[in-house]
Amino acid sequence: MRLSQRWPAAIWKNKRIGLGIAAIAYVGLDYLRHISLFWHEKLQPALWIGLAIAAIIRVPYYKHWSAELRSALPFVFSLIFMLSALLFEAISVRSVTAVLGLDWHNNTPPLPDVGQWLLLALNEKLPSVAVNILRARIIGLHHYLMLFIMLAFSVLFDSIEAPGLGLGARYMFTMGVGRILRALAFVSTILPSARPWCASARFQVPSYPHRWAEKYYIPYANDSDAIRQVLRYDIAYADPGEYNVDLSPDWGPLSFLSDFLRPTAPEASSPWYHLLKKASGGCNDLIYSGHMLVSVLTAMAWTEAYGGFSSILIWLLVVHSAQREIRERHHYSVDCLLAIYMGILLWKMIGLFWPAKEASKSRRLKALEKVQGRLMQAAKDSDMNRVKQLLREVESSGQVNQKQKSSIMWLFAGATIFFTLTMVLLAFSLTSDG
Repeated sequence: MRLSQRWPAAIWKNKRIGLGIAAIAYVGLDYLRHISLFWHEKLQPALWIGLAIAAIIRVPYYKHWSAELRSALPFVFSLIFMLSALLFEAISVRSVTAVLGLDWHNNTPPLPDVGQWLLLALNEKLPSVAVNILRARIIGLHHYLMLFIMLAFSVLFDSIEAPGLGLGARYMFTMGVGRILRALAFVSTILPSARPWCASARFQVPSYPHRWAEKYYIPYANDSDAIRQVLRYDIAYADPGEYNVDLSPDWGPLSFLSDFLRPTAPEASSPWYHLLKKASGGCNDLIYSGHMLVSVLTAMAWTEAYGGFSSILIWLLVVHSAQREIRERHHYSVDCLLAIYMGILLWKMIGLFWPAKEASKSRRLKALEKVQGRLMQAAKDSDMNRVKQLLREVESSGQVNQKQKSSIMWLFAGATIFFTLTMVLLAFSLTSDG
């Protein structure tokens, strides 16, 4: 084997040295921007150039292109599905901010957060060095995404089991499902923002509430007796007065979105999707945290596909991210805790519908047991052609029967998309009737 083929593989294939060191080096060098911008600008490009050269060298010797091609279609579908889910989430983020208006966001106090209180108490008890570490912005959302990309590309060095596109497809599909469930969660109940100034700084929406809120929420919000009457009669009985008229821009077939996005006059001349650019994850509610969902899915993929000591470090970084999100009031504690639960649950649940490497290994072991006698006899007879043929049989038997699992996966994806579209159409019809 040529030296150019062996040295990158030798570095990456060792689970305690290769990919783990590359990941730690990436996070560490990127943190240099907070310490020494000069060395950050010098060392980070050198790391990416080195990794790119190593990957290019390994491409001609990669042996699993057929498996990658089989995973190309699920990869493209998962990408489209994830982008659609992110679009649905962005519309929902704007909607839950706009429905009650900026006055509500500015005047409603945040919910009490015991998790933040505990972190503030720890600041008074822990040494200053420990507190500074907890406060340090060691890792962010883009780091977790880049760590997953590094994990997927490490298939070139046999660090993880092929195909890399299959792992990417599962990651994006799980991300899409998680984003849809997140949007349905925070649309269902609107909670006050942990940062009351966030909505005014980020969004241009009317200050007054939507007519839905004016009819069903505003008359009863601060009156416990009125809420008791609503529960008793199960109807909205208070007269909210005349509704404020929202602006209705001409967006063609998508004009119905104006009822959810509630644009102001300066935004009316822009296409509807321009209103979503400043969403940036939203301000209020945020059950559960989208940033934490990304970090947990990355940690789950890393643990399952690669393992080793580096996966422990990534989980420690996930915990560090969670406490920093709470500390800086980007999220309530419940947002981060639920994101951790949901990320683990969704990764495991989607894994039930995805061909798993454990099943492939189990099939190969069973096939190897069946041909063990013939394999040993062929080796004794120095019949290398027969040995190769038997090994190919073992390898082909390790291919998981994907037909049933793929059918379940496509059925699950179709049901998810159908449910999402049904919710959107239902909300549109109710809003139109209101």
